[in-house]
Amino acid sequence: MEYKEPIKGTTMSFRPDIKVLDATIRDGGLVNSFHFSNQFIKALYETNLKAGLDCMELGYKADRDLFDVEKFGIWKFCDEEKIRNVIGENNTNMQLAVMADVGRTNLERDLPEKKDSIIDIVRVATYIHTIPAAVEMIEHCAKKGYRTTVNIMAVSKAKESELDEALAILGQSSVDVIYLVDSYGSIFPLEMRHLADKYLEAAEKYGKKVGIHAHDNQRLAYANTIECAMRGVSYLDATMAAMGRGAGNCAMELLMCFLKNPKYDVKPVLRFLQDYMLPLKKNGVVWGYDIQYLLTGYLNLHPRNAIAFTNDKREDYFNFFQELMENE
Repeated sequence: MEYKEPIKGTTMSFRPDIKVLDATIRDGGLVNSFHFSNQFIKALYETNLKAGLDCMELGYKADRDLFDVEKFGIWKFCDEEKIRNVIGENNTNMQLAVMADVGRTNLERDLPEKKDSIIDIVRVATYIHTIPAAVEMIEHCAKKGYRTTVNIMAVSKAKESELDEALAILGQSSVDVIYLVDSYGSIFPLEMRHLADKYLEAAEKYGKKVGIHAHDNQRLAYANTIECAMRGVSYLDATMAAMGRGAGNCAMELLMCFLKNPKYDVKPVLRFLQDYMLPLKKNGVVWGYDIQYLLTGYLNLHPRNAIAFTNDKREDYFNFFQELMENE
């Protein structure tokens, strides 16, 4: 096939700059309130090592003053000692990450200096209107010695002028990677290509890398992820069996089969799916594509209403669609 637009790779090539991040615990934790067994976490950690993954996101650095510790598992807070109790000291090349939401974390109190931490990367999650606060968090983490990424959430709702300004501000910060995030699973590959090129242009200007974090409301998370990879995006997020909030994310097993770099190996992933992900589903943990998520993705809406629809075990898709339309 002849490609008429500049791309950085094809389905038959691999790029050594690509990094794969497993976000199963962090995004999947939004499904089960982070109640993963230590055995599950340890097995996932070892699977990621065997599969050749570059980074594992362990969960959130959430503020205990805002979230009830009795309602969530330990991966909502990612205390240093508790991480080490499960996975050890991580004397490997795989980096460990946590996410910190703007306005929902206390990094001054809860994030030690990098020399005292098992964490390598802090991923700051922000909306367009909280970019200044995100930059403050990025600089705080960088001064403590951490690598940082920033996830601009709900980008499908942002005005182009706002996004251009946000990319310029973040480009001049200490952040290492700027993530393109399809929070609502509403972006189609052609639109994703345009956004990826915009992010990559800014990244090249300021010496940054670009990442992609996709949601699967319209069953496009995988398509959008590989579209971005072929445009030149370096950091690719995925989760085991696509486990994540609502419709879930790009499935790790799909991404492993796409990437041609021989350092990645799908076989450990397949074993983990059969030994751990299937039992999760059989025990009633629910995530993944369904009609209600399609509808919120189609309307470019936050999936909270679709999640409530799922939790209530509703099946009246037509009525639900009417409700969404009336609230637009």
